[in-house]
This record gives sequence, C-alpha cells and structure tokens, in this order.
Amino acid sequence: MKIEVLGSGCAKCKTLYEAVKTAVSEKGVEAEVVKVEDMASIMKYGVMSTPALVIDGTVVFSGKSASAAEIQKYL
Repeated sequence: MKIEVLGSGCAKCKTLYEAVKTAVSEKGVEAEVVKVEDMASIMKYGVMSTPALVIDGTVVFSGKSASAAEIQKYL
C-alpha cells in the first residue's frame, strides 16, 4: 500500500503526515508513507486545497487534517 500526504509543508500537512504514520503503526499494516510537497505532483491529482490524503493513487480527502483513528478507517 502506498499512502501519500499532499501538502506544501504547512503545519496541518505535517500534522496529517504524523497522524498517518501513527495510524499505519497502530493498525499494523505495511505501507509506504510519502510526503509530497511538489506542487506539480499535487496538481496531477486535481487537489485544490491541502493537506490531502492519497491511498494507492486515489484521493481519499483534501482540505483537512484527520486523526489517526479517522485515517485507520481508510486503511
């Protein structure tokens, strides 16, 4: 599983990245967690507001952060 956190590096983006790492660890799933800050790469997903969460190439949500418990629902 590949999980991407899209964002410019703002505080919400960093918070989401940490929450994703926690969710993956707590759930015990094997996943590659990547932080994507390049705007051209972010725009390829059609995301207009960050942070955004992408799992295996599918945008799960954008424009908000989420807790580890919320993220586990998508894993």
